[in-house]
Order: sequence, then C-alpha cells, then structure tokens
Amino acid sequence: MDAIVTAGGVPQPGDPLFEYTQGGSKALLDLAGKPMAQWVLDALSHSQSIDQIALVGLTEESGLVSTKPMIFIPNQGGMLDNIVAGAHKLMDIKPGIEVVLTVSSDIPAVTAEMIDWMVSEINISNHQVYYNVVTKEDMENRFPGSNRSFTRFRDVSVCGGDMTAFRTELVTGENNLWQKVIEARKNVFKQAALIGYDTLLLLLLRRLTLDGAVKRATKSLQVTARALRCPYPEIAMDVDKPFQLDLLHAELAQREAH
Repeated sequence: MDAIVTAGGVPQPGDPLFEYTQGGSKALLDLAGKPMAQWVLDALSHSQSIDQIALVGLTEESGLVSTKPMIFIPNQGGMLDNIVAGAHKLMDIKPGIEVVLTVSSDIPAVTAEMIDWMVSEINISNHQVYYNVVTKEDMENRFPGSNRSFTRFRDVSVCGGDMTAFRTELVTGENNLWQKVIEARKNVFKQAALIGYDTLLLLLLRRLTLDGAVKRATKSLQVTARALRCPYPEIAMDVDKPFQLDLLHAELAQREAH
C-alpha cells in the first residue's frame, strides 16, 4: 500500500506552537533529535506494508529521508487539497492503486507495527473510508495528561486518530463533501450537524452507540466507512500544544535511550 504524509501545517501568530516554529513548518519541529515528520517517515520506512510515500507540504530542502521511494509535493494550501494532490501523484505513478493510507506528520510516536496493523485491518474489508478511534480509557492510561477531547457515545468515549485510508475512487469526483468532513473533523457538533440534526440530538442525549453513529453517518454521507477500534493510542497522540510537544519529546527520548 502507498502512503500520503500530510506536512503542510504552518502555525500562525496566536497558534500555541507559533513560539516554537516562528513561521516555519510544524512538521520540522525537533523532537528528541529528529524533525517530527522524520519519526513518522521512519515508521513508514520500517513497515512491511508500505511501498512508496508521497510527502505533501515540504520539499527536498527539508532534509527528510525515507528508505522507501518518496516523492515531495509542495503545499497545496489546505488539508483536502494536499491529500488529493498526493493521491493523484501516486495514481500517476501506479495507475492501478486502489487504496491509499494517509498519515499526519504530527503523530511522531507511531511505529511500523501500528501501520502494519492498520493495513491488515483495511485488507479484510472493502469499505471506501477507514478511520481510527481510541477509547478514553486507553488514551489516558497510555498518555496521562494528554488532554485530548473525547466524543461520548452511549457505550464508549473515544477520540479520533490521525491515520486514515480511503479508496482512490473518492478523489476522482466531487470533493465538496470531503471539504465539509475535514472542516468538521475536530468538532463533534459540526460532525453531527453534517449528518443530520436528529443525530446531533441523539448524541447530546447520549443515546447513540459508536456503531450506531457510524451507520447513520455512512447512510447520510452515502459512503461506506469503517471505524477501527484502535489499540494504539500513539495514533491519536498528535502535537497541537506545547505541553503535548514536551510529552512526546520525553517519550521519544526514552525510546531512543533503549
């Protein structure tokens, strides 16, 4: 399977990480001696499931490397644009490609084992979209004080992961739906409103299970999607704030020491 790494984020004044980046790329923040995105590329390089990588948002001048074939694609302006550009480039190189994995550059604790787990899950079904959810219990046990936001369903509280996959057929048509979904990705109320206010009400009343919400969403959005109950909190441990940067710096420094 081929992978897209999204690395186009540049914190602006007022962003919690602007003090650290000063107008530079978030993906190049140093973590335990490596740029943050390099940790992600190392995991993909060691994965047995990944063939080639499209790194979107940076150029060769970044100094990032991979042992797998890698192409650099300039920042296209927005997350959706970056994903679509990466998918089209990979399809140009390998016309028969059917599924693409997308990995955010700000989950540096991800490992090859976790990537191979997700690819194996994708290979056992035929959905159009795959995304990860991590339970509150797993997240807080693994990363105490990570301060993630959780969506509370009737049966479980979860946060979303930053590694997804999609069938390439979805990038060859109308993308307005994708744009709305991406804009709503970190706001549960926008997500619920996107698939219907009745769903929003059920969510507020905590009458929806996770599986029930997935069924409602896929029917409303007219896509087939599968929520993977991910056993790896690292996939959801992204860097948005300075304390998360410090947390992962300590985590990765300890990993390097062993």
